[in-house]
Amino acid sequence: MAELFRSEEMTLAQLFLQSESAYCCVSELGEIGMVQFRDLNPDVNAFQRKFVNEVRRCEEMDRKLRFVEKEIKKANIAILDTGENPEVPFPRDMIDLEASFEKLEIELKEINTNQEALKKNFLELTELKHILRRTQQFFNEVTHGGLHHGQMEDPALLEESSSLLDPNEAGRTAQVRLGFVAGVIGRERIPTFERMLWRVCRGNVFLRQADIEEPLEDPTTGDQVHKSVFIIFFQGDQLKNRVKKICEGFRASLYPCPETPQERKEMAAGVNTRIDDLQMVLNQTIDHRHRVLEAAAKMVRVWFIKVRKMKAIYHTLNLCNIDVTQKCLIAEVWCPVSDLDSIQFALRRGTEKSGSTVPSILNRMQTKQTPPTYNKTNKFTSGFQNIVDAYGIGTYREMNPAPYTIITFPFLFAVMFGDFGHGVLMTCAALYLVLRESRLLAQKNDNEMFSMMFAGRYIILLMGIFSIYTGIIYNDCFSKSLNLFGSGWSVRPMFKDRGGANWTDATLHENRILQLDPAVKGVFNGPYPIGIDPIWNIATNKLTFLNSFKMKMSIILGVIHMLFGVSLSLFNHLYFQKRINIFLGFIPEIVFMSSLFGYLVLLVFYKWTAYDAKTSQAAPSILIAFINMFLFNYSDPTIKPLYRGQMIVQSLLVVIALACVPCMLVVKTWLMRRQYLWRKNLGTQNFGGIRVGNGPTEDEAEIIQHDQLSQNTEEENEPSEEEVFDFTDVAVNQAIHTIEYCLGCISNTASYLRLWALSLAHAQLSEVLWNMVMHIGLSSKSFGGFVVLSLVFAGFATLTVCILLIMEGLSAFLHALRLHWVEFQNKFYSGQGFKFLPFTFDSILEGRFDE
Repeated sequence: MAELFRSEEMTLAQLFLQSESAYCCVSELGEIGMVQFRDLNPDVNAFQRKFVNEVRRCEEMDRKLRFVEKEIKKANIAILDTGENPEVPFPRDMIDLEASFEKLEIELKEINTNQEALKKNFLELTELKHILRRTQQFFNEVTHGGLHHGQMEDPALLEESSSLLDPNEAGRTAQVRLGFVAGVIGRERIPTFERMLWRVCRGNVFLRQADIEEPLEDPTTGDQVHKSVFIIFFQGDQLKNRVKKICEGFRASLYPCPETPQERKEMAAGVNTRIDDLQMVLNQTIDHRHRVLEAAAKMVRVWFIKVRKMKAIYHTLNLCNIDVTQKCLIAEVWCPVSDLDSIQFALRRGTEKSGSTVPSILNRMQTKQTPPTYNKTNKFTSGFQNIVDAYGIGTYREMNPAPYTIITFPFLFAVMFGDFGHGVLMTCAALYLVLRESRLLAQKNDNEMFSMMFAGRYIILLMGIFSIYTGIIYNDCFSKSLNLFGSGWSVRPMFKDRGGANWTDATLHENRILQLDPAVKGVFNGPYPIGIDPIWNIATNKLTFLNSFKMKMSIILGVIHMLFGVSLSLFNHLYFQKRINIFLGFIPEIVFMSSLFGYLVLLVFYKWTAYDAKTSQAAPSILIAFINMFLFNYSDPTIKPLYRGQMIVQSLLVVIALACVPCMLVVKTWLMRRQYLWRKNLGTQNFGGIRVGNGPTEDEAEIIQHDQLSQNTEEENEPSEEEVFDFTDVAVNQAIHTIEYCLGCISNTASYLRLWALSLAHAQLSEVLWNMVMHIGLSSKSFGGFVVLSLVFAGFATLTVCILLIMEGLSAFLHALRLHWVEFQNKFYSGQGFKFLPFTFDSILEGRFDE
């Protein structure tokens, strides 16, 4: 039961693992996740360790699996996740796995290469088909329209027309015969391409282009691209070379195009036939690739788990030492004392699985090194433990704030978020996450915001439940009060006002504001059964009343919370047997806070009980009395004392509080120095084999020697007692702690006033939202008003969720977090430890493959 309030008791153990069974034993330890291995080879390079080749082989298999996974995702195939936890393969199975992954990778690469080549050929043939079709259209336009308006004739037509001319003209016509090139270019490059042709060729070329309607697939990237067909007419070889270089620069694809229509027609028929044959082969290739990836998708998660378990095991084995016989591996592990039996059973199972006849040995070691901090949690307490760990990992075996945070955190949140309606909405949202947690876990949502909310579902549930409770106390439900038991105030006609006149019905109807005097018998019939009387909802001095009520409530809760935190420090001092911290730490601290702020809380309760409705107007101010307490100001005759002997009591309490300061500041530092000198002068001396003094025994000397050998690898070790006692450092640290505590008592108490401020802010925001939004929909009583009310309610609900639940809830959450980290935990929680990180396969099973 003590482990619930402290971290688990840890021990350093030494494992002796036989070489043939070490792999299986580490595998079983990874399944239970209860040991943290220490690196016994800190000075050995990672590439010089014994199992570095096995780790490389595992990394290579992991790379191949990532390639397969990438191909599966690219094909939009779902990876099967059955939640199976496969056993770790034996080392001899690594060869079979490597062969399987190698075969799969080679097959996929060959398929991809063939598919890319087929797609490239298909693209080229498709582009050639469009070129033949478009160029035929260009020449048809020339044939039917003639050479006019800038159009160019077919070169064959030019040859035919030359025979009709005289020989001289025919020779010149043959010399000016035009050439042309045809190709395909990206549609977005056409304007730049055309300008470049015009400038380089000085307008001596003629370009015709037409868009290809359907997009074409890029064989390399798989993207859909839009292209256009172009044909360029020119004269002479010089322009031809320029045109080809420009096409090459713009990455245009040029294709051979026959000059005669008959040749173009025959080529188009051949291209269509080849496209049909290529499409058939390409479909078969795609189907084959899809079948291979579907088969791999069923096993890839299991393969990932197997490979990464093997890699984790070999990485862990590299942390071990190998004895001189090369037959035994020696490991050092941190583990909880309560789980030693489970660890022994795991080692036994590993030995049996490997077939070894020599058992593994677990030997507990004595050490002065600081163990890691390990707090056992479940799905309910893990969220609250994460809140505590975010401040700092607890020092080994110190009091764990998480069990108390389970109650205090949602309660302080609810004090700031107190609203019955909002609490119900928050509780319903959290209940949905809690009741459907199994299904939501199986879905594995990658949304970071949802994952964070889901991880804190039990925190949100308790915050909602406590908000319902405080909402009942505040009698606040969406800014309105619930009149369940009737008001404790009443107005009757026989009551008289201060002028002596009777109150009639006309008095009640004609006056919007009436002042009720609780001192008059019958007006106030007693307190409301639970929470605040609903009549305050319509009172003009509602805010004044709630200010006073919530401010005093915040101070009371804050002082109790801090006193509880100081009290928890006593259990730390008792456990670590630090008597000086009890008498010169805890006692002065608790007395200092109780004398000042504990007394302030008593004054609040005293004033509530000592004064009634008739005498309350003459009651002195607690704030003025508290200020005068520090100033020793009791000479003002206008300030009446709260009780008889107040001056003596308050003066005594201030003197006692001030006396506690030198106890923490001076006396404790002086005694710590005396203790150090006493330990230093009482060392161990040997006279004829007789041990004198209180130095270490031989067994303890072995422990010290072991710790000194490993202290270079442990950064978290506590300083040795043999270190020089620096009086200046100790005095400065103690002075800082004392000043911080004394001033912190004031600032921390004032910090709890955020409970009052945020509670009022939340209530006022809720009331403003009701009056400015919901009140509009309720103002009309006609059928049209019903339609308006429906629309207004939708807006009211949206604003309520977005502003009052999410934004205000997050604000109250952060303030509650601050109150726990700064005002509560710093009284007893140092948070200077390091976390217990056991060797476990859980992260691999949960799918967190990133290392």
